[in-house]
Amino acid sequence: MEIKGAGGTPGGVGLFLGGLAMMVAGGYLLLQQVQVHSGFWGWFGPNTFGLTLVPLLVGIGFLFFDGKSFVGWFLAGAGALIIVAGIIANLQIWFRPTSLYNTLMMLGLLAGGIGLVARSLKSKPAEKE
Repeated sequence: MEIKGAGGTPGGVGLFLGGLAMMVAGGYLLLQQVQVHSGFWGWFGPNTFGLTLVPLLVGIGFLFFDGKSFVGWFLAGAGALIIVAGIIANLQIWFRPTSLYNTLMMLGLLAGGIGLVARSLKSKPAEKE
């Protein structure tokens, strides 16, 4: 039984683990610099969040009447999807000020880690005996 490395290729486990560690460290440091704020709900004008609740509430009403109702499941699912999409669409993402050195370290670790992981998954030519 031949022992395979990362991605079923011979060797590359050390490169894979090192690259994975670099990716995790760079990604963690980068995401620590990001702040997320919510904005105002304004799909159909100001203060219209209540309108997005209507399909969800009607769907829930249908489901309480008949749990197998296709219309109820459709309205409840569509209403929940509209609410989640509205929340995501109104997020504001900011990158906190940091030094150029820290930014280069974060991005360098992330890019280097991705490169090492990709290299570890590439098959190596068979060694001649």
